[in-house]
Amino acid sequence: MTCTEVCKKMIEYYKGDCKRINHFLKVYSFAKTIGEAENITKEQQFLLEISALTHDIGIKISEEKYNSSLGKYQEQEGPAVAEKMLSELGFQQNFIKDVCYLIAHHHTYNNIDNIVYQILIEADFIVNIFEDNLTKKQIVKIQDKIFKTKTGNMILENMYLCE
Repeated sequence: MTCTEVCKKMIEYYKGDCKRINHFLKVYSFAKTIGEAENITKEQQFLLEISALTHDIGIKISEEKYNSSLGKYQEQEGPAVAEKMLSELGFQQNFIKDVCYLIAHHHTYNNIDNIVYQILIEADFIVNIFEDNLTKKQIVKIQDKIFKTKTGNMILENMYLCE
């Protein structure tokens, strides 16, 4: 299985929703860049990239079910959808379990316990800051609380905090 296959499936899944497709592609790009620059293992990098592509897979069902895209609903609904898609694509159960864990926690910031989780959160924030049009003050607060990697901080500073 490849990231390209997952990417194509996600584009089909969000057919007609340019906003969602653009979002996960941007998160994927930043996650890939940060992971490679931080020299994580190949296994971690693959987990990161698949998780970045699928991290918001729960939004569609959350909006249908709850009329909301709140993070808690995404975390609640996303893993089952991802498990089905990744199983159909032939991924191993242990790998799917790891992806689903990240999907189920990508809006939970108080217990980030591994580098893949950390990078996924940073990549999602880099994109959300732009999409949500956050202020410099809000960005600095997020940086202080969330950003831990050298590369994530470099990207954040060069995109949003330069003078």
